[in-house]
Amino acid sequence: MTHDGSRSRTRRDVLKASGILAASGLLAGCTGTSEDGTDAGSTATESAAATETGTESSTDAETETDEATETTEAYSVTMEPVGTVEFDSVPETWVANNGSWADMGVALGLEPPKGLWLTSRYHTQYYDEIPDVSVDKSEMVDLYSDGVSKEVFYELDGDVHVMDPNFLMNRFKGWEQADVDEISEQVAPLFGNCIYAQHYPWHEDYRYYTLYEGFEKLAQVFQRTDRYEAFATLHDEFQTALSPHVPEQGDRPEVAVLWGVGDEPTEFYPYIIGGGTGFKHFRDLGVRDALANTDVQDFHGSRAAIDLETVLEVNPEVLMLRGYESKTREEFQNTVVDYLRNDDTASALTAVKNDDVYRAGGLYQGPITNLVLTERTAGQLYGVEDELFDRQRVADIVAGDF
Repeated sequence: MTHDGSRSRTRRDVLKASGILAASGLLAGCTGTSEDGTDAGSTATESAAATETGTESSTDAETETDEATETTEAYSVTMEPVGTVEFDSVPETWVANNGSWADMGVALGLEPPKGLWLTSRYHTQYYDEIPDVSVDKSEMVDLYSDGVSKEVFYELDGDVHVMDPNFLMNRFKGWEQADVDEISEQVAPLFGNCIYAQHYPWHEDYRYYTLYEGFEKLAQVFQRTDRYEAFATLHDEFQTALSPHVPEQGDRPEVAVLWGVGDEPTEFYPYIIGGGTGFKHFRDLGVRDALANTDVQDFHGSRAAIDLETVLEVNPEVLMLRGYESKTREEFQNTVVDYLRNDDTASALTAVKNDDVYRAGGLYQGPITNLVLTERTAGQLYGVEDELFDRQRVADIVAGDF
């Protein structure tokens, strides 16, 4: 493959960045992961996460052009930190950083992205809840493979890369502004924001977007703002339905969110519940953070694992464990929870004694997966048995039938 610009660029000629991508204008990187690509502080967690495949099947969602909202005229979309990106036509194919953006694409009725950071962390089994909506990941490419190569962007040849360029420049040795400019000019622009977590200590004055703010921007890129507006209305109604089930502040449990290492976890990577799509369901449910006022540091700040003895010192009322979304509820109970029940230290935990150990939900949530996970967590924490959103209505919006 040559990178001298000699290859055909039919779509590239009409997809261009009017970039505000100067190195001085870009802020700090947007992940708390290490350079080896792990997202929970060590290669030990990666081995578990890499096996997460989820349920996969063919995409049934409507993907035809939305004639009501698309335009053939040039348009631009502005988002920090990339600035203003100009499009001469609506992108047809795309590459995304993570499952938050991928889920937004599904909600917009798009074909799934051609590549993601780690496809194993895009938990497509959540769509089993929604009639006629499913995603096939079998041909989706991992952007990360012992680093991130520019070659993968050339090979995927997407029309837009939905990711913050800081993600590449501040996460991987060898990626500099010149490399970002090359991909933007020779392949397609980068457009994105680090929305999944919002508490990295090296981010000063970084403009974070909420899930629905990011969703609106992506809808503008693909000229499908009517679907965004329909989901925003549905989300407001979901929040109204959820509210009566959330107890008063003093009656809410203290929850510790941890990434467990393996099916017999003796080490955990702690999370402080903060901003970002990865914590939205906990915020919406108003849970009290058992780790917030302790000496235990969020792994983004310390990168240090904690042992069962430390967890016992905190002794949270509820344990919410990440890294197990590929397991069903029964599989999780029969492996992780059974191990904790039979461990001398873990069995002394209040959460273990009271059978309050649950899967915490994935790191990357979009408009559909957030609905599913928030409702699931409401059942775990507050005993909610009602369906809080209309599954068929979600499917109808995805299909453009509204």
